[in-house]
Amino acid sequence: MKTTKYMLLLMAFGFLASCSVSKSARTQRNIISGTWILNNIDYQNNSGAFSSVLFGDAKDICFEGSQWYFRDNNSTGNYTIEQGSLCQGGDRFIRWSVVEPANSVSQLQFKFIDEKRNDLSGGYGYRLNITNLTETQMTLTSNVSVDGETVTVVYEFSKQ
Repeated sequence: MKTTKYMLLLMAFGFLASCSVSKSARTQRNIISGTWILNNIDYQNNSGAFSSVLFGDAKDICFEGSQWYFRDNNSTGNYTIEQGSLCQGGDRFIRWSVVEPANSVSQLQFKFIDEKRNDLSGGYGYRLNITNLTETQMTLTSNVSVDGETVTVVYEFSKQ
């Protein structure tokens, strides 16, 4: 009987350890937790003027000034876009995390959920490279292909 209890305890500990987050990712999650304003979106590594729909949601101009809230205790949050002539305003709910892929920088990943935390995207989401993260500033980037060439989308945030 004691052996069974110890085996179950060992298996539970192994399961919890396999689900744990690295210290670096935990630190980044703690810094990200809170309210951020997306101040600027820029395009690098290519010339010309760009306008794009971001995250399959709204035009890039709609995201400038948007408010993003990240809650680290349950990995949920939202971003709010102001209503405008080009923008469908309102809250978009997300589930987010910090991942550390092998041979890459840390990434913020998120997917869309509803108010009841149900997945809206069939498990698909977005990953943005964390290129700068301090207590007051965050810069995220993503590479996209435009006419066969890579363009880097740069998102610059400041913490509220």
